[in-house]
Amino acid sequence: MTDLNHDEIPKPFKKSNIKIRIRTVILLVFGTLFMIALIRDCKAGIFCWKWGLMIFIPFLIIGFWMRKLVPMQVHLASKCITFSFDKIYFSIILLLVIIKAVTGHIPVMVFWSDVIMCIILGLMIGRLSGICLRVRDLKKSHNLFD
Repeated sequence: MTDLNHDEIPKPFKKSNIKIRIRTVILLVFGTLFMIALIRDCKAGIFCWKWGLMIFIPFLIIGFWMRKLVPMQVHLASKCITFSFDKIYFSIILLLVIIKAVTGHIPVMVFWSDVIMCIILGLMIGRLSGICLRVRDLKKSHNLFD
């Protein structure tokens, strides 16, 4: 995905700082709910923090790499960066959340629900971190800092 220079911001695009804040709130909500469930399952002996870390780290890296799939545009006239909706990422997260919801309600599948939570958190944190760094780099390279 190439970064394009446009003077006007297209209607379906929102400024990067707004989208990053929305993604941060979503991550905080999911992260809080998932951490409560993971703590409960670790205390019950169903899941172990070491397993969670071994699952989380590779998906953190994959999520960080996924930042490259986000189409971004630099708008020099308005001094902002926009990016559009990433259908691939949304589809993956939606599918994982549905699978997590189903496995979380089947007692023998709770372990797999925890695995999926670690995958989701890794992808979400990695991708959000990557997007923030990519926006910062674009702002720096186009001298868009206020």
